[in-house]
Amino acid sequence: MLSTTTHALKEWAVAVDALEAGKTIMLLRKGGIREQGNCFSVAHHQVLLYPTYEHQKPNLLKPDYAGVVKPVPSGWHPETVRIGSWAEITDILPVTEQSTVAALRAYHIWNEEFVTERLKWKPRQPLYVLLLRTYQLPEPVITPYYQEYGGCRSWIDLVEPISYEGVVPVWNDGEYIEQVREIRSLIED
Repeated sequence: MLSTTTHALKEWAVAVDALEAGKTIMLLRKGGIREQGNCFSVAHHQVLLYPTYEHQKPNLLKPDYAGVVKPVPSGWHPETVRIGSWAEITDILPVTEQSTVAALRAYHIWNEEFVTERLKWKPRQPLYVLLLRTYQLPEPVITPYYQEYGGCRSWIDLVEPISYEGVVPVWNDGEYIEQVREIRSLIED
């Protein structure tokens, strides 16, 4: 059976790079402006990671990551997009306290300003900590950008399916389980 999907999670390119490089297993999400029902929910637990560039802000990233972001004008999109990974969202952990997110600082790429902004936006809704088991595709796929991929939303379906057969995990089983355990213990405390 061939393993293919069109389901993709849009995320800042710098975050996708960090997931693919094994620098994090965590994303912090509150959802895009055009989310269904005006709140964040996980549409698919197994997704391709689709890098976006338009809303990346170096001032919301830790210094190691801020330097690699090149801001682009509003509305700019590349002609093609490189998709190099597939991920399984293993944990969805709602967080409402600044102190809890602060305790997770070592596990993600964003700075305190990002966390504060996200918690203040739609304050009645939690910030979701997503833990992703990321896998490298055997070969990155270069896919055309289509207008329907645009807009402030988390989930898209690609026009052409992409195979994730033969993917290689970024973290081995033991390392990933340990990271999840550490993060969960900080959230549960």
